[in-house]
Amino acid sequence: MNENNVTNDSSTNANEKELVTTRIMNAPRDLVFKAWTTPECLAQWWGPKGFTNTFHEFDLRPGGNWQFIMHGPNGVDYPNKSVFTEIVKPERIVFQHLSGHQFQVTATFEDLDGKCRLTFRMLFETVAECEKTKTYAVEANEQNFDRLEALLARLSA
Repeated sequence: MNENNVTNDSSTNANEKELVTTRIMNAPRDLVFKAWTTPECLAQWWGPKGFTNTFHEFDLRPGGNWQFIMHGPNGVDYPNKSVFTEIVKPERIVFQHLSGHQFQVTATFEDLDGKCRLTFRMLFETVAECEKTKTYAVEANEQNFDRLEALLARLSA
């Protein structure tokens, strides 16, 4: 059972600069949080369908770096650098994505009696940057969540 919801409410300037993806995961919150915070798990599902990852640094603490390369199915490598700004186990992860398009990510994990509502927010500095990224990020985020769900199913088996 999925609850897919992409929000881009244009009624306020803040919402015009934010992409929000929400899904109810059929796994306990602690397991979903673990899949986000264990590099061996995260590398298996992060990114759209067909992408793989090579992690170089994953320092999960405020001020810690996350550096990795996403390898696209077309053979193109996409270097990524982020800095964690907040970790509240098992409720929230916040980081600044600093390479390419720059934005803040806030992932929240809500316990729903054995399931988890995962909300993924991408906050951009400008409406133009958000609009440009939206052309591919909305579908990419859904594919990312599909890959996470597949990993969670394997971990739960």
